[in-house]
Amino acid sequence: AFGVFFFAFLYFNVNYPLFYRNEIESYSKQAGVDSALIFAIAKTESSFNEKAKSSAGAIGIMQIKEETAQFVCSFSGEEFSSEKLLEADYNIKLGTIYFKYLLDKFKSVDLALAAYNAGEGNVSRWLQDEKYSKDGKTLKVIPFPETNDYVVKSLKNYKVYKILVK
Repeated sequence: AFGVFFFAFLYFNVNYPLFYRNEIESYSKQAGVDSALIFAIAKTESSFNEKAKSSAGAIGIMQIKEETAQFVCSFSGEEFSSEKLLEADYNIKLGTIYFKYLLDKFKSVDLALAAYNAGEGNVSRWLQDEKYSKDGKTLKVIPFPETNDYVVKSLKNYKVYKILVK
């Protein structure tokens, strides 16, 4: 029994690390977001790599674009700094504030995750299109395969992190 427990413990510690726990839990609490969600986003976005850069120009642990960071700073009172976006603390703070903004706007974890990946404009358009949404509040189909995969992966990570961070 100990061996099974040990290997399960090892598996989760290797595959679902709790890197930047203090920062994630602190900023999640400030923003009023479940920290397990922020862990899930950080894992899906960059696997907690603060130097990560995407081809789309998103950077850091939470994979934030400069325009997004400027937008977040415009309403949050945070000071914008493109250089600091590669710093874990700043990146996590802005990413968490932005995700909370999306949660408040879309009232759904699934939609907020889709918007975090594909942009809020795309999600708003999809909700207005009967091909993708019957009620204007939920998506029956996410038309971008990458975004659909992102939401599925993030929700899977969220389930695991809900157990690990409690």
